[in-house]
Amino acid sequence: MSVSHVTTHILDTATGQPAAGVAVELQARDGEAWVRIAAGSTDADGRVKDLGPERLQTGAYRLRFDTAAYFAGINTDTFFPEVVLTFAVEQEQAHYHVPLLLSPFAYSTYRGS
Repeated sequence: MSVSHVTTHILDTATGQPAAGVAVELQARDGEAWVRIAAGSTDADGRVKDLGPERLQTGAYRLRFDTAAYFAGINTDTFFPEVVLTFAVEQEQAHYHVPLLLSPFAYSTYRGS
């Protein structure tokens, strides 16, 4: 099985558990617009391993996480109805892992491996 050029996972830091069932979109910048190129949702381990193609062109991309639906599903209020992470891809790089550490009122991210 091949792995996407971009993968992600979400840890709900308020519970210390993976955030399962979160809808995620991978979008590419096309001029001034953003175009959806893939979509998925996190598995029981909070991961999306097959989000988009094996190889992306160099450029700007973003991940959009539907955090409102996730928090509604666990009956928790949130300040952030969505999280959008924009990042740059260099085609020569083998893999990009973009994790999200999430709580109802804060989030952080980093370039993973």
